[in-house]
Amino acid sequence: MTQLPDVARAELAPNGRLRAALNFSNTLLISTRGPEPTGVAPDLARELARRAGASVEFVGYANAGLAADAAATGAWDVAFIGAEPQRAGEITFSPAYVEIEASYLVPAGSPLLRIDDVDRDGVHIATAARAAYTLFLQRSLRHAALVEAEGLPGAFDRFVAMKLDALAGLTPNLIADARKVPGARVLEGRFTAVQQSMGVPKPRTAAAAYLAGFVKEIAASGLLRDLIARHRVDGLVEVRSWK
Repeated sequence: MTQLPDVARAELAPNGRLRAALNFSNTLLISTRGPEPTGVAPDLARELARRAGASVEFVGYANAGLAADAAATGAWDVAFIGAEPQRAGEITFSPAYVEIEASYLVPAGSPLLRIDDVDRDGVHIATAARAAYTLFLQRSLRHAALVEAEGLPGAFDRFVAMKLDALAGLTPNLIADARKVPGARVLEGRFTAVQQSMGVPKPRTAAAAYLAGFVKEIAASGLLRDLIARHRVDGLVEVRSWK
């Protein structure tokens, strides 16, 4: 186990308390909410707190964008959210530890057969506001239009009610949503893979350096793999691009 330097401990857990920001909309990393959340991310926060000799306090947010906004207010010490360029102004991210593929759900009889078919004039895509994959689509789409809603459930409701052409989302969630719409299907492949990281508010440089080593360690030791198996999560892919 990598030694936690005193300066990093002070930045991660001021006054002996580590406040961990969780994105409650990411049900792959957060299995259950409640006063004591369960899942891969909460367990990683508990491990960090254990190493710091600190208690852990969970700070939940409805989406990753709200968690990112709170970095500037000092509301949390470490956040488990997707690493996106738009969030890097206030947050220093660790290397990614897992990634989740994102694709599209299309209705029965849709002429959209491949990922590349979706970015066309006249195509309207339901998506969750401020999700990491939505930020990616905002940067990359040239022709299709986004119809944003609050969270994936809200995006799904708009997709159905407005009879939109596609629903963007994390592939495991789309597979579940496809069962609710007769004839709907998830397009093969991905338009992006959302890389999940741990972040600290700038300029906590010692904490950021420790998290970079922590990410390598949880993968090399098998802890991350064990947590994914323990929580029976399908759709999380370990990332080792830092090797």
